[in-house]
Amino acid sequence: MPRALILVAVLGLLAGCAAPPAPSIPTPRATWWMPTVGTQWQWQLHGDIDTAVDVPVYDVDLFEVDPSVVEELHAAGRKVICYLSAGSQEDWRPDADRFPAAVIGKDLDGWPGERWLDVRQVEAIEPIMAARMDTCREKGFDAVEPDNVDGYANESGFPLTADDQLRYNRMLARLAHERGLGVALKNDLGQIEDLVADFDFAVNEECAAYDECQELTPFIHAGKAVLHVEYSLPLSEFCPVTKPLSFSSMRKPLDLTAPREPCP
Repeated sequence: MPRALILVAVLGLLAGCAAPPAPSIPTPRATWWMPTVGTQWQWQLHGDIDTAVDVPVYDVDLFEVDPSVVEELHAAGRKVICYLSAGSQEDWRPDADRFPAAVIGKDLDGWPGERWLDVRQVEAIEPIMAARMDTCREKGFDAVEPDNVDGYANESGFPLTADDQLRYNRMLARLAHERGLGVALKNDLGQIEDLVADFDFAVNEECAAYDECQELTPFIHAGKAVLHVEYSLPLSEFCPVTKPLSFSSMRKPLDLTAPREPCP
């Protein structure tokens, strides 16, 4: 064989042995907004909203925040997530009396005035959640964070199953997407594999404190952000865990007022 052809063959073999490039995080396509992996964020559900925090994403309460605050944040180039409880009745909310007594269960441990919902009764609850998401859209929010979507794993007062919860959570994702809103899966770690395709990002509390952060990585692998908070651990204990996972992590006070300590 001519030496030139031998050289070509050898180079071809060497190329075939080269290590493959590292896989990149995919960027999902959607017609609604969703945060990118690693996005810094602010989560404030109580007190006057501090609009001066220099982050691209805010997560604030549906009922407590005036549309003018959403407009101000948008004018500063920020996206805004609409927090609402989708799995509990809170007796201080303006629509609390819309929930039939038959769907209201046990108290949430540690949260006075808040009680679990019977998410099997979708026909009774869906119109209430649809109205809440309508309000999110009307106020100009970009996405929603439905909370308390893991009643099946708690003492709700109802014999809820994992299938009941999956059905209900997918209903919430559908309602959000029908309104052009992105939607977060809040906690509910046991169903991430089943729901990662239905939701656009995750919001998690204290995965480091409970040694559960690896369970959220399917979102990162799908190119979807994990917005993460710890309450008691210092940054030095959880940031070395969550930064390599590409989580958007910070420490917050439990009452979710304005102070925040992001991972450096």
